[in-house]
Amino acid sequence: MTVGTDIGLAVSVAGLRVGYGRRVVLDGLDLELAPGVHGLLGPNGAGKTTLMRVLATVARPEQGQVRLLNEDVTDRAALRRIRRRLGYLPQDFGFYPRFTVREFVEYFAWLRELPRAEVPLAVDRALERVGLLDRADDRMKHLSGGMLRRAGIAQAIVNDPRLLLLDEPTAGLDPEQRVEFRALLRELGVDACVLVSTHLVEDVGTACTRVSLLDGGRLAFTGTTEELVAAGTDGGSGDSPIERGYTSVLRGARAVPR
Repeated sequence: MTVGTDIGLAVSVAGLRVGYGRRVVLDGLDLELAPGVHGLLGPNGAGKTTLMRVLATVARPEQGQVRLLNEDVTDRAALRRIRRRLGYLPQDFGFYPRFTVREFVEYFAWLRELPRAEVPLAVDRALERVGLLDRADDRMKHLSGGMLRRAGIAQAIVNDPRLLLLDEPTAGLDPEQRVEFRALLRELGVDACVLVSTHLVEDVGTACTRVSLLDGGRLAFTGTTEELVAAGTDGGSGDSPIERGYTSVLRGARAVPR
C-alpha cells in the first residue's frame, strides 16, 4: 500500500475561529496535516483541546472551513463517513464501571459501525496492541490509571482509523509503557494521520515527524521536529534541544504584536 494515497490531506483547516462567550480560543487558525505522526504542543490555554474537539467533530467552529479525510464536516452524510474512519481519545473519557475492558472497546466498535462479524477480531487486535488482551475480561472499575488510559487508546484504534486524535495519551503511563506507546504511534502513522496533543515535549521529539505549536489560539510554529530543534537559541530554556526550541519559538511568537 502506498502511504496515505487514499486520504491525501487528512486535515485541512482554514480561518478556524472558536470561542466561548467573549473568550476567543482559536483565532483564524490555518492547518494542514498529511499522513504521519504529528505532535500538537502549546502551553495551558493555548487551544489544543478545543482544536482536538473540532477535529473530532465534537465541537463546531464559529467561522472557517474544516475538511477531514477529504470531506466537508458541514455535510451530514460526509460527517457520518468521517466518524467511521476517525479515532479519538479525549483527555478525560467516561465509561460504565461494570463494563469489562472487552465490552468497553466493543461499544466503540459498534459506535463506529464496524461490521458485526469483524468486531471480535478488531477488539482483540486493539487490546493486544496496547498490552491489555490478558485483562480483557476485567471490569473497567478495577483498572489502574495507566490501564484505563491504555483501554482508552484501544477504543480509539479499534476501527483502524485513517485520522487518529489523541489528547494527552501518555497521562498515567509509566516510562516503559510510554516507550511502547511511541513505537505504536510510529506503526500507526505509516498509513494514517495521527495527531498527538501533549505537554510532554520529549514524547513529540521521539515519536513525531512533524509538530505544530499553538499559543493564544494561533499557530506559532509548524514544521519538522528537526526544524523545531533548530529554532532553539541561547535564550531558550529547557533540558533538551527540542525543549529549548519550543521555548524559543514561544518567546519569539509573543514578541510579535497582535
